[in-house]
Amino acid sequence: MKNISYEEQSIITRGIIKAAVIMSEYGAESILIEQTAQRLGKALGANSVELSLIPSAIVLTTLYNEQSVTTTRRVHHKPINMSIVCEIQKIVLKMEKNDYDINYLYTILKNIEPNYYNRWLVVFMVGLACVSFAYLQGGDLFSLGITFVASSIAMITRQELSKRRFVMIITFGITAFVATLIAGASKLYGFSSTPNIALAASVLLLAPGFAFVNSFLDSFKGYMMMGWGRWMEGTILTLATSVGIIFAISLLRI
Repeated sequence: MKNISYEEQSIITRGIIKAAVIMSEYGAESILIEQTAQRLGKALGANSVELSLIPSAIVLTTLYNEQSVTTTRRVHHKPINMSIVCEIQKIVLKMEKNDYDINYLYTILKNIEPNYYNRWLVVFMVGLACVSFAYLQGGDLFSLGITFVASSIAMITRQELSKRRFVMIITFGITAFVATLIAGASKLYGFSSTPNIALAASVLLLAPGFAFVNSFLDSFKGYMMMGWGRWMEGTILTLATSVGIIFAISLLRI
């Protein structure tokens, strides 16, 4: 293995933390981020990689012989996308099996793009999922139809707000308001005999389950700061959803 200069180690450190930041932004579990960074460090010639994770930033240090390089990067939270996390895992596997250098990592990370499903397919599947919940809870036919319309329009609203880079708290609040406003019509005008089921099912697309699951996993595995941060994120998003629902119910006076 060739010797690594301080400048080369700095470039390697910046490449590793870039990969770690991308994984954190798109919702990877903390232990996976740490293990990926350590594996990348080994593949690129570092003796070890140490990092500290907090919800808003990552601090990473690479060690090589008597040299150490430390850098910090801010984490900007983005919508959950596991395709990005899987892609970085594939990069790590390739670098471990082949003698790729840091330039390969930079090139791949620069060109990496989220693998989004067709937006209309997502809208349809979200509507179908909410309808399925309403059906399991005993909703009548009109309730199922209203649930599908309300949740589908709410998902379109969420997509449009995300495209315009609204803060997630505002996005969740407005989406919940739209879904409840549409579903509330069934109760206001008596279209359905089970309007409360439509009201509840139409906002299920806003349940921040991923944030809560990751918060518990991080806490159980010793990443308490990340666990609390993600738990608070899920709680705030739930609160924003509740505020949107309350505003819609108050407006409809139901």
